[in-house]
Amino acid sequence: MQRIFAGPPDGNCELSVTGRDAYHLARVLRMKAGDEVIVSDPAGRDYLCRLRAVSPDFILLSAVGSRENAGEPPYRAVLYQGMPKGDKPETVVQKAVELGAAEIVFVLTERAIVRPDEAGAGKKRERYARVAEAAAKQCGRGAIPGVSFLFSFAAALEEARGTLPLFCYEGEGTAPLAASLPADPPERVSVFIGPEGGFTDAEAAAAAAAGCRFCGLGPRILRTETAGAHVLSCLSFAWEKEGKAPFRPFTS
Repeated sequence: MQRIFAGPPDGNCELSVTGRDAYHLARVLRMKAGDEVIVSDPAGRDYLCRLRAVSPDFILLSAVGSRENAGEPPYRAVLYQGMPKGDKPETVVQKAVELGAAEIVFVLTERAIVRPDEAGAGKKRERYARVAEAAAKQCGRGAIPGVSFLFSFAAALEEARGTLPLFCYEGEGTAPLAASLPADPPERVSVFIGPEGGFTDAEAAAAAAAGCRFCGLGPRILRTETAGAHVLSCLSFAWEKEGKAPFRPFTS
């Protein structure tokens, strides 16, 4: 079923949609009065809503059921991704959103080939944010994950303080990822993935000094756009057990 993100229903069990979402429902999907969509609000609830009035500029909906959203993990995972080249960032964003990341942060590490300035990063962020929104709608997330840029690896390490910091590295003696995961999910977890050329020795030393847990990702070398998805999948397997609840009748 189609999903959109909007505020909760008002006291009359109604809410409205405008802008790109209204146009998409009316013109692209050709939905009409009586059709149903799911609306996710910022508080983490899903509403089963029936369209009452439809135009490309404005859609009026009536909530008929609600439930707690089941698409958000019981932990906040931030993916610190060394900036990859080409169209790989869009793949990284899409898969990270599907696999539960709360935020994707592209980091200009030493071996990053693509090095946008602040203006260029702003344009890329807007495009990647649209990818994140589309992925969040498709996979049933309760919120749209953020996408941002950091221009230094040191800033990323500083941001990750106070979390469970997982530094994915293929150096000698690195422990497997499973050995670094506690039985219960932490409140926040930070996942560090290098760009195509990996992390430098200096970056690995800085990560060790910052208290990161060094993690190996198995016997095969993964591409940068695959590694983050692999880690997020493992976190989901280890820490997510709940399923979806049915919609219950909604009253204001």
